[in-house]
Amino acid sequence: MKTNTRFIKGIVAAAAKEDTVMPWTRGARRAAFIAKRNDDKQERKSA
Repeated sequence: MKTNTRFIKGIVAAAAKEDTVMPWTRGARRAAFIAKRNDDKQERKSA
């Protein structure tokens, strides 16, 4: 039982350190990138 507890604590600690970006969190960042890209295209057309 003691080994199992240590194993689970190790897994929980590793999961806490991980900083994975989930797909649903990239929406605002991606939208900002697309808006910037579209603004650049319009500036090139008008110039």
